[in-house]
Amino acid sequence: MRIDHTLKLEDLRGSLDRFFELAQAKAYLLNKNWDPAKGSPVFTVEGRYTTRGWTEWTQGFQFGIQVLLFDATGDRALLQMGRDNTDRYMAPHVSHIGVHDHGFNNVSTYGNLRRLLLEGKSGESMERLAYYDMALKVSGAVQAARWTTIADGTGFIHSFNGPHSLFSDTIRSCRALVVAHQLGHALMGEGDRRIDLLTRARQHIANTFRYNVYFGEGRDYYDVPGRVVHESIFNTKDGAYRCPSTQQGYAPFSTWTRGLAWVALGAPEQLEFFAGLPGNENTEMRAQLRRAAAATADFHIENSALDGIPYWDTGAPGLAKMGDYLARNAEPDNPHEPVDSSAAAITAQGLLRFGRFLGLDTPEGAKYWQAGLTVARTLFSAPYLSEDPKHEGLILHSVYHRPNNWDHIPPGKSVPQGESSMWGDYHAVELALYLHRLLSGEPYLTFFAHTK
Repeated sequence: MRIDHTLKLEDLRGSLDRFFELAQAKAYLLNKNWDPAKGSPVFTVEGRYTTRGWTEWTQGFQFGIQVLLFDATGDRALLQMGRDNTDRYMAPHVSHIGVHDHGFNNVSTYGNLRRLLLEGKSGESMERLAYYDMALKVSGAVQAARWTTIADGTGFIHSFNGPHSLFSDTIRSCRALVVAHQLGHALMGEGDRRIDLLTRARQHIANTFRYNVYFGEGRDYYDVPGRVVHESIFNTKDGAYRCPSTQQGYAPFSTWTRGLAWVALGAPEQLEFFAGLPGNENTEMRAQLRRAAAATADFHIENSALDGIPYWDTGAPGLAKMGDYLARNAEPDNPHEPVDSSAAAITAQGLLRFGRFLGLDTPEGAKYWQAGLTVARTLFSAPYLSEDPKHEGLILHSVYHRPNNWDHIPPGKSVPQGESSMWGDYHAVELALYLHRLLSGEPYLTFFAHTK
């Protein structure tokens, strides 16, 4: 991508105002149109949100958007909407033992509501704090219980595919463990054994980097620095690592760019958390987080189109027909391979957080910060910003599951385009709020605010 080193945060103010205006209208529209009996909205088809029965991992994004938009705009009707929906629909997600998505669903809802209460923005009674705390404690412990021990005695939170499966996505679910730990909670095992949630978070993060992120060290023939594999497979009999794999990418030896995005954001936000913790184990964790954040950020920069938008997978076969596709802006309306704006929305926040962590007065920090601003500017404008008031989505040209052919392909086209996803919209709102709070001089936005 081409980083705009002249772009300033202030330059995005008008785009953010327009974005929040559109986002408010679409939040009301979706809340009016969506039937909760259908489950969770996942992605749009011809501009209308629909569901896909794979796992209920997006409901927290739907209601989290409502809460975040209140944070940005002060619209108390959206706060009430997000709070009521959380109270009514989110409890099963807190105790859901079958998924790796607690950091998505529950931190996005209960976590944001808790933060707003303690910031004094929501005006809620402090009596609600115990309720939010309990939800987050249980969520973190339930997520930590989804554990596979590997050959060296450490382990990881296994995906919904089963105990053999380590997903890159799940690094963001470590937020649930961290928050629960900070609230004084632990997972209680057999014989009343107390299992430390922070230790499990550290182990999962370290094993994600060990097996799912590549650093140019010759692990296989395709070991390019910053490459991310969606999934690693383990032998559950002896805990041995077996091979890379993927569920939504093109191949185990290419990079599914949304898998990359989860690490590119998960690493710097955890780095922000671990920055102030004492102890040698946390020092080592910080070094690993910094290394992975840099590798994945650089990989995104080097493997995205000029405007910072990636195609859905770096090894997608149709890219070979597109010439020097990285030397021009991304082309959502092409006949060969779809772009994935949701990967860009997730990664942009990671670039900004990592740049700020390193320091905007340092060359590396400034590079990542400016890269994040560049991607944000692209997302908050055409052809990615959804300005059609009838379209329920907010950020266009998102891709869910290309190999399964789940994404809508418009008539006369050969690849998915023009549609939105719940995770893409949520992370675009989270990205916009992150920038808005910096512009407004409000407290810095973190998932662990008020837990230390």
